[in-house]
Amino acid sequence: METKLIVDVARMDREGEELSGALDDSVLELDDPYVKPFAGLRYELGVMLFGRELLVRGRLEQDFTAVCSRCGQDFDFTVKVPDFAASFEADEKTQFLDLTEELRQSILLNLPTYPVCRVDCPGVESAAESATDSRWDVLDNLTKGH
Repeated sequence: METKLIVDVARMDREGEELSGALDDSVLELDDPYVKPFAGLRYELGVMLFGRELLVRGRLEQDFTAVCSRCGQDFDFTVKVPDFAASFEADEKTQFLDLTEELRQSILLNLPTYPVCRVDCPGVESAAESATDSRWDVLDNLTKGH
């Protein structure tokens, strides 16, 4: 897999081009131990030059492994960006444009802040509900006696 998506503007077809493929996982290196990308960033893009502007539109997908923020279990999920759009300035001197950072930023902006394994995840059972502390029984008995 490629680590960058670079468009050869100088040799691009004036009718535009369709680009599809996947970028390596290293494109989305995160400093988060609870969310990790896998399987590469997949893209299907249409690229067209309008005068001095390169317009890029299409869809992106990236798979992640994460720890559920409610129950703490590992799970996999996919971030999908169905309406990716970006434009770049491209004058007559521009030969190549690197789209990698725009693709990366779009995926990162669509990551959930608190990923959950499923919408109805009940979370971790509270320790207070699951275990009784007999030290409080003495105080409970005091109030029952009066």
